[in-house]
Amino acid sequence: MKKLIAAILIATSAQLASADGLKSLESFMKGVHTGRAEFTQVVTSPPKDGQAARTKTSSGTFEFQRPGRFKFVYKKPFEQTIVADGQTLWLYDADLNQVTQRSQAKALGSTPAALLASTPDLSALRADFTLEAAPDQDGLQWVLARPKAKEGQLQSVRVGFAGEQLAALDILDSFGQRSAIRFTGMQTNATLPPATFQFQPPQGADVMRQ
Repeated sequence: MKKLIAAILIATSAQLASADGLKSLESFMKGVHTGRAEFTQVVTSPPKDGQAARTKTSSGTFEFQRPGRFKFVYKKPFEQTIVADGQTLWLYDADLNQVTQRSQAKALGSTPAALLASTPDLSALRADFTLEAAPDQDGLQWVLARPKAKEGQLQSVRVGFAGEQLAALDILDSFGQRSAIRFTGMQTNATLPPATFQFQPPQGADVMRQ
């Protein structure tokens, strides 16, 4: 009987803690309209041909303005910029001096960016994702999001919150590659200049439209 009671208490405690993740996500969607932070991203590729899993670490800055605008600036180890201006998604590779231009509506859809910046509220997010509470881990409350569209390259995303502060994304794609993003120094509802999300291809850059 004691074991049964302990199991019930543990399960109930886990459900209550996990529910905080959904509550934090809802608060984030309702109350946070802009933000900026620094980030570190660790991409882990699955083992292949008997070789061990490979990891690649990068870092930079992130800014967003909901709905529909965000900017990732990768500074290390290679310079790369991703900008969504509300209509167009721009990807600039500084080393290649190459710009890829895509329709934002077609490019994003059920992507991690939709979780952060593209959708205006939680109900709109539920239209593209199945959301459920996930167990607390690493001192964070988590929400597991699975895209409803089955043909995409995204398998799942875990969104981590420290209280109501966005702190992490864990992304798993359909190829088994995992990308762990951790945000630090998050400033929410900061005033961002309109030019933040404007992008002009550098002179001489090759522009590819997809």
